[in-house]
Amino acid sequence: MRGATRSGAPATEEAASVDLGDRRVDLVVRRSVRRTLALQLDHRGVRVAAPHGTPQSAVEHFVRSHRQWLLDRLSAQAARGQEQRLVLADGSLLPVLGKTVRLRMLGGRRPQWKWAADGVEELHLGAGADASVLLRSLRQRALDWFGGRVAEYCHRLALPVPPVRLSSARTRWGSCSLRSGIRLHWRLIHLPPALIDYVVAHEVAHLIEMNHSPRFWSVVAGLYPDWQHARRQLREQGAALPVIDPEDTLSIAEED
Repeated sequence: MRGATRSGAPATEEAASVDLGDRRVDLVVRRSVRRTLALQLDHRGVRVAAPHGTPQSAVEHFVRSHRQWLLDRLSAQAARGQEQRLVLADGSLLPVLGKTVRLRMLGGRRPQWKWAADGVEELHLGAGADASVLLRSLRQRALDWFGGRVAEYCHRLALPVPPVRLSSARTRWGSCSLRSGIRLHWRLIHLPPALIDYVVAHEVAHLIEMNHSPRFWSVVAGLYPDWQHARRQLREQGAALPVIDPEDTLSIAEED
């Protein structure tokens, strides 16, 4: 979630790989205005955040110094890989805003969707719907929710509300630009509202401090005092979100 950077020093990303002995690991190296190296693994893969000017040899040394930590988490991720893949069928369950929502197939021919009335955690899909329809329904829910939360945190700082758009970025949960506004990854819609709010607070804080300086984190703390705990929870829960393949088709079991 490395959003904005200081003017004149834009963040860069490049693909790389590191040999860890008996295994070669692909990763993305993101260089930006920061002071330390950081290693992270989630559904988007292995990522290293590094300061501008960090040589590739230093990045590789850093990754190797955390070899066992990384291999253990890659193994755990692979073990639960099948659990993350959402089975698209009538009655399937998926998290939305931290709650469990059940998919229900409707009659009719149009591939439409409709969220059930308040108090009923169901998403109704037309009989002709496929995974792309499910994704559109989740993206629309995400955009509606995110827009309201960005407005709330901007109000707390007496800031005008910027444009809010969805992102499918591979390496970050959100980004902020004074020119184009705030982008938030649509898959955040699966998480509890409190964790979404942390990402929103983080990006809104960039409207004041376009960096990750102590002053920036002071703004974040004013908006979201428990941000450190939320950041840890985001890393853990973000790695276990369901994966929806847009090529999948929704199915319903036929009765005899």
